[in-house]
Parts: sequence; structure tokens; C-alpha cells
Amino acid sequence: MEDPRKLEEGFGNGSKPAIKDEDCQGKKATENIVHDAISKENEQKISITTSDLPEERREEEPLIKQKTKRVATLDAFRGLTIVLMVLVDDAGGAYPRIDHSPWNGCTLADFVMPFFLFIVGVAIALALKKIPKVEYAIRKITLRTLKLLFWGILLQGGYSHAPDDLSYGVDMKKIRWCGILQRIALVYFVVAMIETLTTKLRPSSLSPGHFSIFTAYKWQWIGGFAALLIYMVTTFSLYVPDWSFMVYDDHKHERYTVKCGMRGHFGPACNAVGYVDRQVWGINHLYNQPVWARLRACTLSSPASGPLREDAPTWCQAPFEPEGLLSSISAIVSGTIGIHYGHVLIHFKGHAERLKQWVSMALVLLIVALILHFTDAIPINKQLYSFSYVCFTAGAAGIVFSGFYILIDVWGMRTPFLFLEWIGMNAMLVFVMAAQGIFAAFINGWYFKNPDNNLVNWIQQHVFIDVWKSERVGTLLYVIFAEITFWAVVSGILHKLGIYWKL
Repeated sequence: MEDPRKLEEGFGNGSKPAIKDEDCQGKKATENIVHDAISKENEQKISITTSDLPEERREEEPLIKQKTKRVATLDAFRGLTIVLMVLVDDAGGAYPRIDHSPWNGCTLADFVMPFFLFIVGVAIALALKKIPKVEYAIRKITLRTLKLLFWGILLQGGYSHAPDDLSYGVDMKKIRWCGILQRIALVYFVVAMIETLTTKLRPSSLSPGHFSIFTAYKWQWIGGFAALLIYMVTTFSLYVPDWSFMVYDDHKHERYTVKCGMRGHFGPACNAVGYVDRQVWGINHLYNQPVWARLRACTLSSPASGPLREDAPTWCQAPFEPEGLLSSISAIVSGTIGIHYGHVLIHFKGHAERLKQWVSMALVLLIVALILHFTDAIPINKQLYSFSYVCFTAGAAGIVFSGFYILIDVWGMRTPFLFLEWIGMNAMLVFVMAAQGIFAAFINGWYFKNPDNNLVNWIQQHVFIDVWKSERVGTLLYVIFAEITFWAVVSGILHKLGIYWKL
């Protein structure tokens, strides 16, 4: 059986900043205008036009391009997010407290998706800072969106059974249309298109005032507000009727019915998020191992996985899509907040000014989230991608991003975070090979007599678990050293060779 956790889901060093003001305000727009949401494309290419050259050299050298500058803080933040994903995916079974929250609340695993979307927003702001040809930008955005959708369906639609099952293939009647990359594709497409289509409305400089950055990019915020309005109105007003589902076991099947008949419910069984997905995609195309099965109402092993209680509600066995349509519309707000942080980076030149904008907004978001959650108005919930969850995780992303900025850019402590930068620059590679288990599946394919007798299992059991006499500690150390450290070294080597996986 496939692991449910597998499916769930820049600046200088030394004494000078790595991004100078002239780097942020280059005289010719980048030709690589679309930034890869997961991969390495958070760079800005600076070129010098012929008007910057002496008169006698203009005909001889019509165009000179300077060396590319990368955004190290953004790379490190992206690398951190990939590391968190690998950690919670592969060690979450041993440490349920860091795995996805069964329903309300927020654990370490629940920060991964919104951190990705926050990165998408920041990267879009940098990559689309200037757009010479809107039509070309739209084509690139559309193509990259389609690539993300393709890889998302291939990796999480059920075709790949990595790493434990060596078979492949999926029944099209049960293919899962939603997933991590699909949600990123939607958010990326919407946020990048708004940024592109409003390029002529952008200010070259901001007017005085703390809120001028918000008014200057009002269309981005209007887009985010429209997405939130659609989500909130649907969530509170859509009537959810009774619904049923089939459970297949040993060539037998049984139908269960879930009683609802209500509106505005935030519980597992009768929320509008699940209802929309059942109507749009069909119940057979939803994720069939949702985390709510770890709730106390479903199992006495909560928060870990375990056998269902005899008195467990029928919905404990039902499918639910954690990256569904309505919740992905809400996730657009995470990308909108991220692009705001990118706009601050572009327009504010001093460290103090940037940090003041970033930290103040992060604190406001955190306060709003906590008030909504603890007053039971809107609970923090990753599965529903509730508004309080958007605020809480975006605020946390803002704090972490600001902390990285201080350490890497202001204090020049880049060396300790190089491994995160390397992973961040080849994030798509590590996501596919490590987080989705493709490399482990390849190694598992070379077994001796029995598929379970393979190198991956041998290393995990004999090098880590047996040595530490603890499956939990051994699993954690295996993830840290045999996965995270291994892929950090691989990413570093590939970086030295100039090899990156682009979309």
C-alpha cells in the first residue's frame, strides 16, 4: 500500500550585499521572465545596453551581459521547505506530532505547502519585475503551468507507486487529478497572470506612506481578495447534502452513507470543500487515505495511524482531497502575500525598511490567525485551507524569510546555509527523487530473491535502526543522513557542475 504521507501533499555573503540596488533595477528586463515555482529559476539577468558603452565601442560590442545574480535567501528558503517535506514525509510515521494535523491545528508538516506558495509569490515578483513582451510572458506562464500539471498528475495521480511498490500504472476511473504540483500550478498561473497583465500599471517609485506598497499593487490584492471571497462565500453558504461512498476490501465492497444536510460546517464530514470536490472531480478521483483517519473519533492510536474504532463514524473511511479545488482557490491568497514580499524587496532598498515591512505584516497575520482560531470563528485547518490557516502560515513564512534575510544578507552568514541553497537551486530534482521516492524506487528495483531484501531497507535497518536500538530514532537519523544530507551533497555537486532541473 502506498504511504499516505507521500501523496499528501537571495542575498549576499561577506561584507557586501549580494543584491545591489542596480541589480534590482537592471536596465533591460530579463528574458527568462517566468520563475520556476519549485526549481532554480529565481535569478535576474542583468544586461547593459549599448548606450552604456563608450561611443567607440558601441558598434564593436552591441550588447554585454553581466554574470547572473541569484537570490540566496530565496534559494535557502526553498531548500528549507524541501527539507521539511522530506523530513515529515519519511519521519512523520515515527513521530506523528510532526505529521499533518488530523484536522484542526497546525503541525510542522502543515507549513510545507504554504511555504511553497509563499516562495512562488516572491519569485514571481522578482522574475516579472519588468516585462518587455506581455504576449511572450503569457506563453511562458501557460507552458510552465502545463508542465507543473503534467508532473503533478504523473507523480501523484496514482501512476507512480514509488518507492515501495515496484509496479506502475493507474486505473483512469480512479486517477487522482489533484496534488501538490497541481495546486502550485493554479496559484502560480493566477498570480503570475495578474502580475503580467498589470505590468503597465506598476509604479516606478512609491509615494510616501507605509501603505503605499499596497496601493501601488492594488490589482494583485484585488485578485487575492476575489479568491478569498469566492472561498468564504462558498464555504459558509453552500448546502451540503447527505452523500455516500464505496469501500472495497478483498474483492468485496460496501456502501456507506454520511448524514449532513447543513451549511457552514468546518468538520471532516460535511464541509463545502469536500462537497465541491466530490461534485467536480467525482468521489473516485479523490485522495483515499486522508489524515482525518488519525482523529481520536476514528482510532484510539490518535494522533498516529491505527485500526479504526468499532464505533468510528462512517466518514473515517471516506476519501477527501487535501489539495482540492475550493481549498486551492483559497491558497491563491498565500501566493498573493508572497508576491507582496517580493514587491517590498524590489522597492525598498535598506535592510531596515524591508524588515519593517515584512515583520510588521507577518505579526499582523499571526495575530489575526490566532484570534480567529481561538475564538472558534474560523479554525486553523490545512485540509480546508481556512483563512486563519492562510494567515498563520503566511505570517510564519514571513518571519522565517525575514530571519534568513538577516542571517544571510545583513550578517553575511551564508556558509551555514549553503546546503539549503544547493537543494533550493535543484528543488524539482530533490522533490521528485527524494520526496516522491523515485530514486529509492530505482534502488529497490535491484533486490536479492525478495523485493523487501533491497539496499534501502538494509541500510535503514542495519545502519540506523539496529545501531540505535530504536525504530523511531533510527528512522529519523536515516532521513537526516541517508536522504537530506545525501541530496544536499548531490545538489552541491550538480551546482558546481552547473546542472539544474528546470521546468
